[in-house]
Amino acid sequence: MKFALSLLFVGAFAFAQSPSNYLNDRNESHLCGPFQIEAIEKDSLYASWFQKNYAAVEAPSSIPKWVEKLENTTIEIYMGTWCGDSKKWVPRFLKLWDAYELDRSKLRFTALYDTDEKYKQGPNGEELGKKIHRVPTFIFKRDGAEFARIVESPRNDLITDLQQIALGVSSEPNYRGATYLIDVLEKMTPEEIYKDVNHYFSECYDLVCNSRELNTLGFVFLRAGEIEKAFLTFNFNRHYFKNEAYVHASMAEAFQFNNDKEKAIKNYKKALELDPENKKIKEKIAVLEEEILK
Repeated sequence: MKFALSLLFVGAFAFAQSPSNYLNDRNESHLCGPFQIEAIEKDSLYASWFQKNYAAVEAPSSIPKWVEKLENTTIEIYMGTWCGDSKKWVPRFLKLWDAYELDRSKLRFTALYDTDEKYKQGPNGEELGKKIHRVPTFIFKRDGAEFARIVESPRNDLITDLQQIALGVSSEPNYRGATYLIDVLEKMTPEEIYKDVNHYFSECYDLVCNSRELNTLGFVFLRAGEIEKAFLTFNFNRHYFKNEAYVHASMAEAFQFNNDKEKAIKNYKKALELDPENKKIKEKIAVLEEEILK
């Protein structure tokens, strides 16, 4: 897989590291690593979608009293310049932050990769320990400790979410099932979870919102080299959503990544049963079967 990096100087920033650009698998140029927001505001690659979404939010006519509770808050923002939700919500968030006359220096921006090799990772592991599985993720900190976050999009609307966070009554962020599984896997190994699998399977099931929630998390684990965590995540998901072809195809991809071709074929064939006209799955089965015969 091609993975090209080229340093791109974009001005003097508060961060010691200048932002970088990389070419993804579609030959698109995107930011990676820490950066200041001016890198997006002024760069022609990103300015059009940034300005459009910044302008989409109407500035409030006055500054609410609760805003002062955010003045000592630092926010880490993990995003992808390739990601539709990041393009939508980061500029809109910044518009409110500016309208409330809050300090931009309290915002810490980090752009993550979208390549197969470094999916939702930073160039220097900036995402490690942050439980990042969706972008954008806004992590609100006070005195260095996290006290709230917004994952991918507001749980209510952006103003309501910010008000709740400021007042200390924030809504639980999106993708509770993925967050639950991350938390459990930080404390236990997959092997330990399987010893009481019915308990964890049921707990997670009650929190998962759709089939893509754990599917995305599985690939985050897989691309980070956490193979057993990826298998457990995909395994839960294919039992939750057994009638969706792509969840079986994702499990097959994990086996293929782990060089277990026979199990990969078995799962691709299950996916094909559910989606008989899928040409990509047929091609993958044919390639794997040919490799086994060699």
